[in-house]
Amino acid sequence: MLDLKRQYQPLRQELLDALGHVLETQQFILGEPVAAFERQAAAQLGVAHALGCSSGTDALWLALAAAGIGPGMAVVTTPFSFFASVSSILRAGATPVLADIDPATFNLSAAAVEAVLNAPQPTPVEAILPVHLYGQCADWTSFARIGKERALKLIEDAAQAYGAEWQGTKAGALGDAAAFSFYPTKNLSAAGDAGMVTTNSGELAERVRALRQHGMKRRYYHDEVGWNARMDGFQGAILSVKLKYIDGWNRARRAVAKKYHAMFRAAGLAESGPYPTHGVILPHEVPGAHHVWHQYVLRTRRRDALREFLAIRNIGSEIYYPVPLHRQDAFKSLGYKQGDFPETERAAREVLALPIFPELREDEQQTVVAAIAEFLS
Repeated sequence: MLDLKRQYQPLRQELLDALGHVLETQQFILGEPVAAFERQAAAQLGVAHALGCSSGTDALWLALAAAGIGPGMAVVTTPFSFFASVSSILRAGATPVLADIDPATFNLSAAAVEAVLNAPQPTPVEAILPVHLYGQCADWTSFARIGKERALKLIEDAAQAYGAEWQGTKAGALGDAAAFSFYPTKNLSAAGDAGMVTTNSGELAERVRALRQHGMKRRYYHDEVGWNARMDGFQGAILSVKLKYIDGWNRARRAVAKKYHAMFRAAGLAESGPYPTHGVILPHEVPGAHHVWHQYVLRTRRRDALREFLAIRNIGSEIYYPVPLHRQDAFKSLGYKQGDFPETERAAREVLALPIFPELREDEQQTVVAAIAEFLS
């Protein structure tokens, strides 16, 4: 699925020098290595504030908590995402309310959100948390309208979308706040866990800074209960190096995705969608979006059998996500049941992510497509 060694080798000395500088300056927690990364990331994304933290999960909680989301409030989000999209809402003390996805993009459906908002809710909805899944922004034109009409906060889960855009605006600069993950598999990756919150609000940024350090604005003076969610200097240094290359890597991912599209169509495997019959449904980039292809995700009816077939041939694949969030044992208390979100449940049965990373070779892509063609023949 991913060969990080191909990314590491050309940057080896640059990364080692950056790590050595942290060791020499002893700035292991936050400090200038993290501050430098924050300044560079904010400039690149076009936001006023970027705040490094310990993980993408912590970034989601920090963004929600800093925006004032807490007990007695509900947040609408998607059931088709990583666990943290919902667990962070619970951690903030709020109530997750789920809405179904768009079958073409797998992102939260604005129409489904409006249907939820038009129905009586036992807990007042105060925010929407769309996920920019697989590297493509959610329909922000619609969410911005909904947020404005209903006076709701908009928090972006941009964990998979560093560099993605909606109508020329970068992910991270669309909502009231956004959360990024720099987990090692992400397009922009740390050498361990790390994350970031972005916002254009000075007030919200100040609160994130305090919350990530146990609620401190002054050392050992705690204004509220926060958490230890600080980014360490090593991760800041590594991310500062990689930040110089991320635009090129994202262009390379787009080129890989374009080649996959062409190969599947040339092989006669691509079907019009959104649902597969005998072939595969290719991932779709919507007008106005700039996809950064964190994942290249097909839909196919015999997904599990295809994955086994590929594994026998030493071809990596992954399922993002096999169990929708409303069917997770940890979220039984939310009260949802099988059948509540049919688009999500169908996607969970059909999606399969194929290898994609900037250094993936064309012959390797041909091997992947040929194996799928063999399976489907």
